[in-house]
Amino acid sequence: MIRIGRFEIERVEEIVLREPKALYKDWDEARVAPIADWFVGDYYDPQDGTFATSIHSWLVRDGDRTILIDTGGGNGKPRPASPRFDGLDLPFLERLAEKGVRPEDVDLVLLTHLHVDHVGWNTRLDNGDWVPTFPNATYVMTEIEREWRDPERGAKGKPAEPTYPFVDSVKPVLDHATVEIVRGDEIDYLPGISFVPVPGHAPGMMAVRLQDAGEEALFIADVMHQPIQVYNPGWSSKYCEDPDLATETRAKILAHAADTGCLILPAHFGGTHCGYVRRDGDGYAYEPSRVAP
Repeated sequence: MIRIGRFEIERVEEIVLREPKALYKDWDEARVAPIADWFVGDYYDPQDGTFATSIHSWLVRDGDRTILIDTGGGNGKPRPASPRFDGLDLPFLERLAEKGVRPEDVDLVLLTHLHVDHVGWNTRLDNGDWVPTFPNATYVMTEIEREWRDPERGAKGKPAEPTYPFVDSVKPVLDHATVEIVRGDEIDYLPGISFVPVPGHAPGMMAVRLQDAGEEALFIADVMHQPIQVYNPGWSSKYCEDPDLATETRAKILAHAADTGCLILPAHFGGTHCGYVRRDGDGYAYEPSRVAP
């Protein structure tokens, strides 16, 4: 467990995948050598050229509220376009229970963006219907993401068939749960909790900032998929919808993290899954957290 003032942070793992280095079109194997002492093994396997890509939720408790940040791929979802997430059967809710949290205990579900691997546990299958997994929670998403993904609104070109993640994992909460649509730049959305716009990987993606007792944690979603991007911030993943904008956003987040010393908690890093950014000459270096949440 990691503490930021009154906030307690834990990671709830869904699955760890192996991602090929083709994730980055600008991949340069020579960039591994300077960081191999810590990067090889926990993060990258040069033998098969794959990364450890963790799919997880962040669990945050402040004494009053229980909060989930993103909800992974979900169980039983038909995903022909994303085979890695097709028909999963994983003990995510059991792992959440091990942290002392039942679905009905969750007060807020903060969705950084609405990609397939961030919305899946929004819903579960109940007698053939997709219903909200967290019945007492308020689900929070940005207006841009909702508009961009919804086949009935801005996403006219998106498929509306049941295999599209919005249909089985977002629309049911819009229809049957409490949902709050935000801009994604709210300061003090709740005491000590703010949203920061981080577009590029997804049009309306937001980061979640915790601040208390002079400390800060920043959940950066998919601003970076792997820590090697700290050293190579011009590398955008193949999943970034606007790679140039993603690069601009990454530069801003790296500068902020280095200037403030805040803990960054990405959505997919292996290793200890979170860490710190330090200035290193004209660039940056990554310092993995010594505590695994």
